Amino acid sequence: MVSYMGAMTAIDKKSPVPYYHQLKTLIVQDITQRGLERGDRLAGDFELCEQYGVSRTVVRQALRELEYDGVVVRERGRGTFVGDRKTSQGFGNALIGSFEDIQSGKGSQRTHVLRGELVPATLTVARDLGIEEGVPVVEIERVRLVDGEPWAYTVTQLPQDIGSGLLNENLEDASIYGVLERQLGVRFDRAQRTIEAGTAPAAASESLGIAPGEPVLIMRSISYDDRGVPVERFTGYHRGDRSRLDVEVRRSNE
Repeated sequence: MVSYMGAMTAIDKKSPVPYYHQLKTLIVQDITQRGLERGDRLAGDFELCEQYGVSRTVVRQALRELEYDGVVVRERGRGTFVGDRKTSQGFGNALIGSFEDIQSGKGSQRTHVLRGELVPATLTVARDLGIEEGVPVVEIERVRLVDGEPWAYTVTQLPQDIGSGLLNENLEDASIYGVLERQLGVRFDRAQRTIEAGTAPAAASESLGIAPGEPVLIMRSISYDDRGVPVERFTGYHRGDRSRLDVEVRRSNE
């Protein structure tokens, strides 16, 4: 498999990754690299077989899953077209951070650490973490990418006694929650979250590659341990043109 900067350019027939899964990645990359929009026509089954040297069964499986994900739309007698490229997430319902939320979704996912350091707690951060204003807290700034495109910009704050260990950890493509629980012995019990529409501040817009003031989906969260003590807070800005929120509603038996 020939690659450049981590991008696939061909099916790797020596890889244990199934051909159809590799083909899905290649098709999504092609859509992104060519800047295709919803409704643009894609290569047909035969063209994909020829281009990537795979069977029609592999092509059909890849397109079937991409159609299920909403990435493509297939119309009998007309062809295959770009679908809704927004990243669908049911985030907010589980006691995990937003990177762990998207790990259960679709697409190639990465996270990059932009900054990690001790900073004085602002009034808002101090209130949420139950500490005095100006007390040092660990602040970690990250950007998440889905299929190579910036999707979410997050800023996490933790009390110094809890978060200082993170400054010595490699958090590239890592779960802060996982590191805190598995390596640093922190136990999370519950989280309080709010999700709202808003506009991107300068730092978020720069990291997400959008103009300041563009619409974003904002998630704010405060996590508590089993004693009810705040142990972590984060604010995530999710690109409005690439995000939608899925909510499952069930009838209560009470």
